[in-house]
Amino acid sequence: MCTTNALVVTGAAEAEASSESRRRGSRPRGAPNEERFRESRGKNMMEDYFVEHPIFSEEEFRIRYRMSHNVFNRISSDFCRYDRYFVQKSDAAKKVGLLPQQKLICSLRMLTYSAGADQCAEYCRMAKSTAIETLKRFTRGIVNLYSAEYLRAPTPADHRRLLAKAERKGFPEMIGSIDCMH
Repeated sequence: MCTTNALVVTGAAEAEASSESRRRGSRPRGAPNEERFRESRGKNMMEDYFVEHPIFSEEEFRIRYRMSHNVFNRISSDFCRYDRYFVQKSDAAKKVGLLPQQKLICSLRMLTYSAGADQCAEYCRMAKSTAIETLKRFTRGIVNLYSAEYLRAPTPADHRRLLAKAERKGFPEMIGSIDCMH
């Protein structure tokens, strides 16, 4: 958890540090945007994990993203309410934009697997700059939405619960190494 906290705080700090103004997006008489087939990838991603009978099971989702569908869906809903960036919209060319799931999965893959923005951009079908922007907004959102409850020092009750859980798994007195328990 401490490693994840450090990544989230580092990501938020980088987002704030690199918020200088720069021209982005489509420009008149500029080169056309590269076709990434984001709609079809979004549809495939929904079929992989988010439909009634997905290709991959709940267990596979949990292994890949370190959380259940329910937690993912709660985070997705929270983010769509917190930052309109995560809501699917049409772009300037009236093409449907990225799904919230594509943006969140991109950020989670970068954090979970230390994957580069270009790797996640390829999987989620977005520009590398969009992947980076998504990660910046995701880390900022995690800090703003969840820091009071989840990104805090453990309470005495948390310590007791964690020690009991570690002892049941054969690791008594393991609190000093909790950041190594992946």
